[in-house]
Amino acid sequence: MKAHAEMSEAIEVGVEIIGYTSWGPIDLVSASTGEMKRRYGYIYVDRDNEGNGTLKRSKKKSFEWYKDVIATNGEKL
Repeated sequence: MKAHAEMSEAIEVGVEIIGYTSWGPIDLVSASTGEMKRRYGYIYVDRDNEGNGTLKRSKKKSFEWYKDVIATNGEKL
């Protein structure tokens, strides 16, 4: 189950959630493999495993999701 679904379930049973922090906003190098092929952030970074790319940043779909989470104070998980 995704973290936001788990949090929503916790709220339904009465847990007081005071904050939510995502893993990280931008794609980053994987600490375990040193690779860029796995994408973790909600802002895409144009870079590949060989270091090629423009480093241009662009919003992913998850960017808008997290923006809505913030704007609705977690009502829209």
